[in-house]
Amino acid sequence: MQQRPVQAWFSKAFNWPVLEKSRWHWIDYLRGIAIILVVFRHILFGILHAGVDAPILLQKANTISSSFRMPLFFVLSGIFVKSSMAKRTLKQILGIKFENLFYPYLIWSVIQITIQILVSGSTYSQRSWIDYTYILYQPRDLDQFWYLPALFNASAVYMIVESKLKPGPWVHIALGLALYFLSHYFQAVSMMSDWMRFYVFLSLGAVVSEFFFKESTQHFLKNPWSLLLVTPLFVLAEIAFLRKDENFFLDDNDMGGRIEYLLIALTGCISLLIFSFRLQALNWKGLAFLRVIGYHSLYIYVMHVIVAAGARAVLMKAFHIHELWILLPVEVGLGVIVPIMFYNLLINEGPLWFLFSYHKHKKEPKPAPIPVKTKALAS
Repeated sequence: MQQRPVQAWFSKAFNWPVLEKSRWHWIDYLRGIAIILVVFRHILFGILHAGVDAPILLQKANTISSSFRMPLFFVLSGIFVKSSMAKRTLKQILGIKFENLFYPYLIWSVIQITIQILVSGSTYSQRSWIDYTYILYQPRDLDQFWYLPALFNASAVYMIVESKLKPGPWVHIALGLALYFLSHYFQAVSMMSDWMRFYVFLSLGAVVSEFFFKESTQHFLKNPWSLLLVTPLFVLAEIAFLRKDENFFLDDNDMGGRIEYLLIALTGCISLLIFSFRLQALNWKGLAFLRVIGYHSLYIYVMHVIVAAGARAVLMKAFHIHELWILLPVEVGLGVIVPIMFYNLLINEGPLWFLFSYHKHKKEPKPAPIPVKTKALAS
């Protein structure tokens, strides 16, 4: 049945057909949860920086997610890194990773810095031309963007080492642990320290991928008793995390703190993985949009700070709204929804395709209609 124009527009804007694709639902649930936590964190910080107070419990809830949120993305990437390598040459997979991760980082960091410089008089961000130089060596100073080069660099190192040396999974873990403990010596150049700190999580994802998709493992992850078992461990880990400074594991002299952070982060990753499998098993229709959010997590990650900052400026300066209960949900909602719509309407097969790719992808041809046999044809 043909869709009405309004329905067709919404279907395209939010890419509803993705729900019908043959995908593992738990991946999109997991990415959806993680990216919402990322958006919430950055927007709450922005609101606090603008001088609006927030309850301490809300700030603590924001802190909790920082213990496992980004390690989770690296573990998830590690789970699929070997299957990606099995399908392509090293040159091909490195090219794809560069286009999907590092290219958007270069484009969107320049866009965001430029916008922040142009509107510096009407926002709380303070940028200058010197910030462009941070793109190459200090992405930690560029708001949310550090994750993209860190994931690209960690993935590239893993794939090169695996292709050239084939050292075995546990050598990658040992290398990851060594890099993790050495990373704090390179904090002055976060283009180095970030991937070093998170390489161990990507390597762990690659190790578990060996048995992750076995039927017995999948059954365990979907079992409601698994979630019940891991929940107390998750609570205890987060209580321990809240008792410390959020960045305690960066202390040069705190070796025990770095070990503790590893355990806390892995507990959070395992808990969220199991929770996402429970959501897949339940398959609630009301959570379909969470899968849409997860599918578009990269685009949300790249654009949400720009969208939220713009919305905040309008709400606070034009409409004089300073209430947290209005600012926070509006900014989070727009920070998630607007990037999805912007990507699907203007970038994906649209005129702004170059914002996420350096070559234009061809449209997938529509399947030819199946001819209906008439009596004459059938005879």
